[in-house]
Amino acid sequence: MRIAMKFKKQGVYEAVVSACAVLSMATPVFAEQPVDLGAVGTTGTGISAGESIKGSAPYEAPTQASMTASEPQSVINQHYIQENAAPGANYTDVISIAPSVMSVDPNGPGGMETQNISIRGFQDGQFNVTFDGIPIGDTNDFTHHTTSYFMTQDIGQIVVDRGAGDASNIGYATFGGTVAISSRDPENKAGFTPFGAFGSWNTVLTGAQFDTGVMQNYGDGKAYLSYKNFTTDGYMTNSGQRRQNIMVKFEKPLSDETSLTFLAMGNKLHQNVSYGTTLDQIQQNGLNYGLSSDPTTQNFYGYNQDNVTTDIEYLQLKTRLGAWKVDDKVYSYAYYHQGLNGGALGGAYSIGANNPNGANNGTTLLNGNTLTSFPNDVPGNLLNNNYRSFGNILRMSRNFGNDQLDMGLWIDRQSNDKTLYEVDWSQNGAFNYPAGNGYANPLQNNIDTAGSEVITTVQPYAQYAWKPTDFWTITPGLKYSSFSRDVNFPLYLNGHPGDVGSATYAKLLPALTVHYDYTKNWVFYTEYVQGFLAPKLQLLQHNASFGSIDPNSIKPMTTQNVQVGTTWSNNMLVLGADAYTIQTKDTTTLASCGGGGSQCYAPVGGIQYTGEEFEATLRLLKGLSLYSNYSINNYTINSPSSTLAGNTVLQNTPHITGALGVIYDQGGFYSSLIAKGVGGSYSQNSGPNGMPLYFGGYTITNLNMSYKPTELVGKNTKIGIQVNNLFNRNGVYTSINTDFNGNPLYYTIPERSYMMTLSVGL
Repeated sequence: MRIAMKFKKQGVYEAVVSACAVLSMATPVFAEQPVDLGAVGTTGTGISAGESIKGSAPYEAPTQASMTASEPQSVINQHYIQENAAPGANYTDVISIAPSVMSVDPNGPGGMETQNISIRGFQDGQFNVTFDGIPIGDTNDFTHHTTSYFMTQDIGQIVVDRGAGDASNIGYATFGGTVAISSRDPENKAGFTPFGAFGSWNTVLTGAQFDTGVMQNYGDGKAYLSYKNFTTDGYMTNSGQRRQNIMVKFEKPLSDETSLTFLAMGNKLHQNVSYGTTLDQIQQNGLNYGLSSDPTTQNFYGYNQDNVTTDIEYLQLKTRLGAWKVDDKVYSYAYYHQGLNGGALGGAYSIGANNPNGANNGTTLLNGNTLTSFPNDVPGNLLNNNYRSFGNILRMSRNFGNDQLDMGLWIDRQSNDKTLYEVDWSQNGAFNYPAGNGYANPLQNNIDTAGSEVITTVQPYAQYAWKPTDFWTITPGLKYSSFSRDVNFPLYLNGHPGDVGSATYAKLLPALTVHYDYTKNWVFYTEYVQGFLAPKLQLLQHNASFGSIDPNSIKPMTTQNVQVGTTWSNNMLVLGADAYTIQTKDTTTLASCGGGGSQCYAPVGGIQYTGEEFEATLRLLKGLSLYSNYSINNYTINSPSSTLAGNTVLQNTPHITGALGVIYDQGGFYSSLIAKGVGGSYSQNSGPNGMPLYFGGYTITNLNMSYKPTELVGKNTKIGIQVNNLFNRNGVYTSINTDFNGNPLYYTIPERSYMMTLSVGL
């Protein structure tokens, strides 16, 4: 699908207006007295009034602490995202600037799913990601697909919330924090902006965005539509990506009391996926080696790819019912994934004589060929993982004098179908199974996993914000989290007995937050909050090393968060500092399980996290600002499990992170030079001495420059250049996977890259 640059503005206007008019005419009207239609009953994300003043510290800050939150937050505003995010960047690329965050895309910004995101040591799957308040994620393991949903052109704000949140914070993993992503709002004035970008590794972005402006003939509704087409060969060899994304958002006031918002997004993705590279491959082929072009090897790019189609839709109604403010959102999102994989991660060996797996070289196909008929064929597997969630988020708020009562309910149901088959790629993906197992249906010999699951999540909450004075806000709250998993995998691992059954995990989660407004520019806060994370699907499945585990014997992971902090904000300086201690219970982590370098989750008992964080932006001169952040993160594993002997480290958890940079924003010129440093960290993969691998720290410096000739053309016209990794810091920085023989697979930091961008406001 393409957008023609000659597409007339009037034609786009009429198309969007027609679509939005259907919603405008089909919506009821409620009316009583004027009401603030902002979100109710959610953790605060406020920043100072200076956020809208160009050149002020809050406006220019890459990250800033919140003035209303009751736990540490870093707010990343739309201005920073528009000026600094690479055209195809993932949201993880954006938040990598924040304190305590470690994230590198090894294939270049947005070039593949982020592999190593960590916040204070909490890994992906241990914290929430929400989009306009909707928790999204893969409920197999609660991780997130960073290339499969929204793109940065549609993001209005991201909040990195480093804690379990107050009682109103909902999600699958109210455990290690929340990355809260908000979509951008439609503009009040009509505009059409085609844009494009090109740069290193044959990276190209084309697209356009259109705002209807306020449509007085359609009840003052307004809408926003954007389309993006992104392609890149990527830094890693044979690891290209193609991505198309479209989003529409419509807002309409129905009365002084009521507003309606509709959003829909679709994303289509093809990417070739490397799970890392052995040291031998790096030495032979270079730091950027990813996938092979040789079809006789298991890491041939044609055998390692993802084809993913996703969508998100929601309809939100905000109104007042008597004394209650009501915010109700019904939504759905889906993820449809077909994955092709070589039989062994890393593909370090050719198939045939060079393959040390001996008899496993051969294949037996459904046409009756014997085990040795194709001894040099390439084995692999074919994955289908399809899920859709339906849910509703109801939030209600009522004032009692200066106090406020918040109540709400989140209900979500996700159905997930999954199959994993052994195939022979040399025979165009024909089924491959070992002979002689005696099953009536030969497909049973071929199945690794086949079945379905249904996940039902219910989280009601209530909290009361008590204001004994104008300066103090004390908020006790209580949330009940219930997570039910119905599993139906009748076959698992070549016909072995599978997993059928259900289990429910539930817990009451208390919260107490205190917020003190010392002055209008200076606030303090403290909290005690408990977090929750249900067991991962992998814990409930049969495994050769850990054996069968009774789902009812597994406890959900919990955290106890104690945090204190302070925020100062005015036009000259925005500053935040905090300290925290977080104790986990019934924690699980990755461990080796069985052959082939596979990993499973296993209990490790409790982990204690402690640390301090700081971030500040100072306006030095007119148009010139200085930015800095710094964090110290510590952890102690209290009771490592015997199944994890020697595994006493957390993966991708640097002790120190920090950033330093300067920003110039004056007239139509913008430039930033910001360096983010990450200290040394461990991998849970072992080196030759049997100990966890250690990787030294690194610093990546990015340069962004742009010019907006606003006096000559529309306000969205801009030309820019980006240089990522300006000083070409390169080398190995992490290991997540291993090959079939247990050798670590490594990722390296992408080399220096360039990107030119151009948008034209019409």
